[in-house]
Amino acid sequence: MKYLTADFGSTYTKLTAIDSDTATVLGTSLAFTTIETNVIEGFRLAMSRLEAKIGPFRYDKLLCCSSAAGGLKMVALGLVPELTAKAARMAASSAGAKVIKTYSFEISKSEEEEIYQINPDLVLLCGGTDGGNKEVIISNAKRLCGINRDFSIIAAGNKSATDELEAIFSKSNKNWVITKNVMPEFNKINIEPAKESIKDLFISRIIEAKGLSAIQQMSGYQIIPTPLAVFNGCELLSKGTKNEAGIGDLMAVDLGGATTDVYSMASGAPNVDNVMVKGLPEPYSKRTVEGDLGMRYSLPSLFDEVGIDALAQESGLAEDDIKAWVEACIANPDIIAEEGSTQQRIEELFARNAVRIAVERHCGEYQSVFTTNGQLFTLVGKDLSTVPYVVGIGGAIINNAHPLAILEGAKNRGVSVVLPTKPNSPKYLLDKKYIFASMGLLSAIDPDMALKIMKKEITQI
Repeated sequence: MKYLTADFGSTYTKLTAIDSDTATVLGTSLAFTTIETNVIEGFRLAMSRLEAKIGPFRYDKLLCCSSAAGGLKMVALGLVPELTAKAARMAASSAGAKVIKTYSFEISKSEEEEIYQINPDLVLLCGGTDGGNKEVIISNAKRLCGINRDFSIIAAGNKSATDELEAIFSKSNKNWVITKNVMPEFNKINIEPAKESIKDLFISRIIEAKGLSAIQQMSGYQIIPTPLAVFNGCELLSKGTKNEAGIGDLMAVDLGGATTDVYSMASGAPNVDNVMVKGLPEPYSKRTVEGDLGMRYSLPSLFDEVGIDALAQESGLAEDDIKAWVEACIANPDIIAEEGSTQQRIEELFARNAVRIAVERHCGEYQSVFTTNGQLFTLVGKDLSTVPYVVGIGGAIINNAHPLAILEGAKNRGVSVVLPTKPNSPKYLLDKKYIFASMGLLSAIDPDMALKIMKKEITQI
């Protein structure tokens, strides 16, 4: 059996040829994604480059994912920031969406205008436990329907508001669906129904909008968001299959031109005594996406986040050289630094800082609390200090001459923290052929084969 997987990214279309008889990756290739004209053009060019490497290739099955034109752009609404708003973000991120912003309570006129300017593909509307507050979700539904943009709405909130929501949505021109509450009970999350609804919406609506309908017909299988394919690949490598064990807890960092995505496959339970866990329970499988941390399209915000003084001090490079490279990347996002050049050192500097900040945001946070019984700690989020593996994904990592130096941004340095939650002493793995998304796709058909290939191809640095 021969498989071909295709990942239609914002910049590149990436193909992977797989032979299931030998459990090997026969070859990979890429070409610029031709979203402005027709994605099939970039696909055919990538195919011709693949066959130039491995010879004529006739596949039996074509499996596809896509983040073309920025992927699935979403905003999420909840009742309170620490509860339903956070649950909404969890559901959206785990489905492979790019969550631009999360709102809490009743949205204001200025927030309505902000959503209009964001112009999302989808709004995930949550709020209230089942039988609890339903006024906020009803009010927000009315406000969303008044925004003159062609976004779809998934409502995953208080089931007691279902009748009112149906009446509101039915009078609008919005595409909508109502599914189960992301937080049916206090501090209990149920994100899978919303996650499935997001995936279904991607398939039914976004595929057509991004020009992928012809590819869908060629494949015969559902095209899913690329981050969801990577998410599935991470779960497979961590948990394994019913026939073969995975490698256990891990963190994966996917550094791209627009975002830095972090995946953790671990319980995140506290690793110290005298700790009280606060906030929503953390899922074993978690994804966060940082839309302001990227190596090209969001490089200006990464530059601002780190600061020129810190960059120059860390690297020993001249501020003018760093600024000049940032300006060059903004003017020409396709620019590539020459091997061994100062610009390549700057690329590595930005990449390491993007990994550092994204992992800090993904991990939890301890705070010290003094009580009559002595010092205690509270933990919000995941404690990933004992995670044994950090995996590097994405062109900015795998194509760099020093991927280890970049990935060490994920490691705890013990600076200005009460207790560390970043990995303390991980081993570093590298997805050299960028097959995580490919294996995530293959896992839906042949998980044992996909896991076997991942263990073979994803190697320690």
